[in-house]
Order: sequence, then C-alpha cells, then structure tokens
Amino acid sequence: METIINHDGELCFHQNFVTPELAKNLLNVLLNNLDWAEESINMFGKNILVPRLICWYGDKTAIYRYSGIKHTPLPWIEPLIELKTKLEATTQQTFNSVLGNLYRNESDSMGWHSDNEKELGTDPFIASLSLGEERIFKIKHRTTKEQHNINLTSGSLLTMSRSLQHNWQHCIPKCSTPKKPRINLTFRYIHI
Repeated sequence: METIINHDGELCFHQNFVTPELAKNLLNVLLNNLDWAEESINMFGKNILVPRLICWYGDKTAIYRYSGIKHTPLPWIEPLIELKTKLEATTQQTFNSVLGNLYRNESDSMGWHSDNEKELGTDPFIASLSLGEERIFKIKHRTTKEQHNINLTSGSLLTMSRSLQHNWQHCIPKCSTPKKPRINLTFRYIHI
C-alpha cells in the first residue's frame, strides 16, 4: 500500500486490492444485485438529480444523513459481507455500512466534498473500493490548495483516515471521453 498523503490526515492507495478477474466478477454481480436508486438534492431552492446512482447497505442501526437525505440501510448481501470481512482484516478497522455509487458513464460525477457528517465520528476511517472503469480521484487541501490526482483502477482500494476529512476535499469529475460503468463502494462506521 502506498501512502500518498501523510499530513493533515492520511490517504493510502492499494493498486490491486482485488484481482482483475475478481473485480470484473464483482462488478457484474453488484451491477445486477444492488438496489441502485436515483436521488435528487435541493440546491439553491431547486431539486437537482444526483449525477450517479446510489445505494446504502449495512447494519440496521447504521442510518446515515448527508445532503439533507436520510439513508436507512438495506440488509447486507453476501458479496458485500465478503468484501467487508476482507477489508476489516486488511485495515484492522470495523465497518457497519457501505455506500455504493454507480457512475454509469463519463457524465456521472461527484462534486468537491468532505465526508465529515457527525454520524461518521471525529476522524472517520473510510475504505473506498473501485470496480470497473478507471476514473480520476482528485483531492485538494482546504487551505494550502495542494492537490493530488489518482487513477482509480478496477480492484484498487483507497483509504482515508485521521483528520483527512477536516483538511481536504475530494471529487470524481466528469470525463471528456466515453466511460463504461464504475462502482465505488465506500465502507464506513456509523456512530449511533
């Protein structure tokens, strides 16, 4: 695992957390078996469709609120339980939920943000697994504007921890070239 940021938080990257073959199989299984939903958020008094599909799975009590939306978890399914177990063994962290994002094509994206909701605790540990099409992950420091771009390849794992969410913002921008589907699974611990 490569440490990319080690000041004002920690960001680590593991290029081949799962094999290409397993990543391809997981992509197909999760595309067809997760309960993907289209959501809208209220921005400047208007309801705007979120430019990706999402799903939320986890323990019954792992209710998560972000962008003004309450997410009640769907029950774990076997492929997510297997990934959770592997991630917990690798990171020595405990996860009780996972947010799935499906980027259907080059037009789907995620704007600049930090995962700093109170349910995540003071210094959350987030494990982010990428499956499918490669996309660019951008991260920038809130005050110094230092920036890093990381190619998130299929099967790669990104971990964010310590005070990273307080000091940095990240995004997945739109692309100018055609892109096939990508699933991002961000495993988290929701504090009740």
